[in-house]
Amino acid sequence: MESGSETQMDLNNNTSHQNDHSIMETGSGNFGCAHYRRRCKIRAPCCDEIFDCRHCHNESKNTLEVDPLDRHDVPRHDVKRVICSLCNTEQDVQQHCIQCGICMGNYFCSKCNFFDDDVSKKQYHCDECGICRTGGEQNFFHCNKCECCYSKLLKDSHNCVEKAMHHNCPVCFEFLFDTRADITVLLCGHTIHLECVKEMERHCQYSCPVCSKSYRDMSRVWEKLDQEIAATPMPQMYQNKMVWILCNDCGQTSEVNFHIVAHKCLKCNSYNTRQTQGGPASCSSRITDMVR
Repeated sequence: MESGSETQMDLNNNTSHQNDHSIMETGSGNFGCAHYRRRCKIRAPCCDEIFDCRHCHNESKNTLEVDPLDRHDVPRHDVKRVICSLCNTEQDVQQHCIQCGICMGNYFCSKCNFFDDDVSKKQYHCDECGICRTGGEQNFFHCNKCECCYSKLLKDSHNCVEKAMHHNCPVCFEFLFDTRADITVLLCGHTIHLECVKEMERHCQYSCPVCSKSYRDMSRVWEKLDQEIAATPMPQMYQNKMVWILCNDCGQTSEVNFHIVAHKCLKCNSYNTRQTQGGPASCSSRITDMVR
């Protein structure tokens, strides 16, 4: 009898736990906005208005229709109040609703006041960055010089650039540090949206928009330029013309024979160069033509 009572109690406890879990998971994935799946809204401390998330607020308050003097972003760490999406109870920031008990976000960060039901993103909080990131903490490291998180694959191979992500994307001008889009690190160490790099490549642009260094192996293109220059002799009046060039890849200056197609760095053999003095400017667009 005693054993039977204990079994019944265990069954009741299991049923109770299952019911509690079912209540907490009510509405999971069915609420939120275009940015996050979550079961709460935030009250913006800056304007005292309610939004689905900080991105919804920032998009609404930074449109062209808003007076430039009134445009602003919500300070994420200052959010103090949230509203449950199921029972509409306003309350202090916490993971579970004090009224209906549902979990307002399967991932919850009390430091960032951040909720998200989609845990497949593998969110984690980086104390050094001061914000939550995605991709799994075990896959990233924080570079103290760059002051941002990078894939561990780059730990011993990336070029450090101070505050590498603390600026706008050089192509689309979105702030990189807390962007939701994928970011890539170029060989020079500068950062840029991955999609923006792909857009550059669709337009045959293969140099960093910040420092102009080549960000991919261009050796085959340089070989084609060697062949084209050899097949394009300059007129007699230009054959002994010398010009000074600066190499965008290695930073070396050289004095080379002027050619209308391109100028080759004497140190690293790159054609990613610019003419600094002497003679008519060469056609830099020729490199773009060669990679089409």
